[in-house]
Amino acid sequence: MAPPFEHLKSDIQSCQLCAVDFAQTATAHQPRPVFWLSPTARILIAGQAPGAKVHESGRPFTDPSGDRLRNWMGVSEDQFFDRTKIAILPMAFCFPGYNAKGADLPPPKRCASTWRQAALDHMGDVKLTLLVGGYAQKWHLGRAAVNVTDTVKRWRGFSPEIMPLPHPSWRNTGWLKKNPWFETDLLPVLRQRIKSLL
Repeated sequence: MAPPFEHLKSDIQSCQLCAVDFAQTATAHQPRPVFWLSPTARILIAGQAPGAKVHESGRPFTDPSGDRLRNWMGVSEDQFFDRTKIAILPMAFCFPGYNAKGADLPPPKRCASTWRQAALDHMGDVKLTLLVGGYAQKWHLGRAAVNVTDTVKRWRGFSPEIMPLPHPSWRNTGWLKKNPWFETDLLPVLRQRIKSLL
């Protein structure tokens, strides 16, 4: 049985499982879990992991990726940051750091294996889960998630409960140009679904 909600939340906030690994990255940072659990949220954003700016702010998606994601969703900042309605649970709760070349490190698997299911068990009101990027898609969809492009193209087969999305990073601007159907076909449906839930 999952521990009480506040107890679980406190345990995650104080997690130090990756402290040694993070100290050995190019950023040499300490763990700082950034997540929003909510027993009342109807929308769950399952992302990848906080970036450096989010690590500093302590608030999820306070970066250009967040701006693009809010645009995709058709929501204001006030709506997005309403914890009673939207939960944010990345595949890793902490910024993984950069490697020696300055590239993002992948989210540590131990985070999801330690905390994810217990956290999800406390969010029984979720009606829509946004799977943002390949890591979230593979965890939630298993073998149904081949690669991001293929998975997002098959979004109709997962909706209305699940909506797979590419990562909203600026690095995916080229992907968006190559796949115009994402903005013309998927986003209007996503925005209408979110509007109905909020």
